[in-house]
This record gives sequence, structure tokens and C-alpha cells, in this order.
Amino acid sequence: MLKGLFLLALIALAIYLVVRMAQRGGTSGTAVRRPSPPPAPRRPIAPDDDLDFLRDLERKRRHPDDPEP
Repeated sequence: MLKGLFLLALIALAIYLVVRMAQRGGTSGTAVRRPSPPPAPRRPIAPDDDLDFLRDLERKRRHPDDPEP
């Protein structure tokens, strides 16, 4: 009976250690981090962010008779 409990505790400990190593990402304990990708260049996401659009809008407001370039 005592041998059975000892064997059960040993198996539980082995499972616990395997799960902990899997959570850490390996046996070394140090995770290898990949460098993050560089940030994407900023670009207009809406018409009010686009400087060319705003410049053209202002030109049309000041000179409504001018033809499109």
C-alpha cells in the first residue's frame, strides 16, 4: 500500500515537472524571443489625415473656378 502511494506521488511529480517545462517553452528555462517587426510607416487612414487631400480642399474652397490640375 505504501509503495503504491509512493509510486503515485512520483508519477504526479513527474507529470507536474513535464507540464512546468512545457509552459516555460523547453528544458533550458529561457525563452527565445523573436524581434518584433518594425512599425509600419504612417499613412493616411482617413481623408482628414491626408495632407494632399486637405491642401486640395483648401485650394478648391479659395478658388472654386480653377480647373482640376
